[in-house]
Amino acid sequence: MNWRRYFWPVVGIAAVIFSLLLLWHELRGISLDDVWDGLAAIPSRGWVLAALSSVIAYAALAGYDHIALLHIGKRVSWLFVTLCSFTTYALSHNIGGSVFSGAVIRYRAYGTRGLTGQDVGVLVAICWITFVLSTILASGLVLVFEPQIMDRFSGIAHHGLSEAAGIAMLLLVAAYIFGSWLHLRPLKIASFQLHYPALPIVARQLLIGPIELIAAAAIIFFALPEAHNPGYFVVLGVFLVSFSVAQISHAPGGLGVFEVVFLAGLSDMEPVGVLAALVVFRLFYLIIPLILGLGVVLFFERSQFSRTES
Repeated sequence: MNWRRYFWPVVGIAAVIFSLLLLWHELRGISLDDVWDGLAAIPSRGWVLAALSSVIAYAALAGYDHIALLHIGKRVSWLFVTLCSFTTYALSHNIGGSVFSGAVIRYRAYGTRGLTGQDVGVLVAICWITFVLSTILASGLVLVFEPQIMDRFSGIAHHGLSEAAGIAMLLLVAAYIFGSWLHLRPLKIASFQLHYPALPIVARQLLIGPIELIAAAAIIFFALPEAHNPGYFVVLGVFLVSFSVAQISHAPGGLGVFEVVFLAGLSDMEPVGVLAALVVFRLFYLIIPLILGLGVVLFFERSQFSRTES
């Protein structure tokens, strides 16, 4: 039905509007000059480490596609896969609905390398599973070792419940590994088949996936001021909650949603310093990659057009 086509975009836009209203209420006493001063207060070392963390994060994201191609047994140029993955995530992170928008971009790119629609479908599924699995693993570890992280959002101590949730997440990851060891049957949906990843693939998922999350959170950590800084592990936990909520909201780029949740998680810090760090994150993780990704798309389409003409 036609309404289904517009449901999630409407949900995303509504989430952006609602979050921006909350942000305005939270930051109404902060001016642009205050934010600029917060950015100026970040030392050169912080800028360099934040930029380096962004490079590591996108390098790990490229690993998602390499893992998926290894799973389906397709050989594609390393450079092409890396550029395709970078462009996919650079655009889908900003557009929102990363699974669906990423699938369209990948289908256009990998179709020129002989992959079928089903191949691309499996590739997208494996990339999505890698992200979800990595988020569950990282979140489980944070909840076990920093159970008070949820207190920052609820205001009530739930340490026992947080630890139990963390252990449950780690057991879920263990079950995924066990399922690979058992060689479970493939998931079938009509003509679509998704085979269970082999143990070497699972090992790569559990290594490369968390690196991307760790590096992405480090962008913010290195840009945060030292005053009242709770430490990297807490920042990682707040990032995982904020990023997950932003993804669920389907808001384009998580605009407003990500900031509202992150500010709530670090409410004991000066809002100007946190907001400046979030601006750095958007710059290195979203804006600059988007500009570069658009350049890659234009170059790719121009080369395809030249081939067609010749």
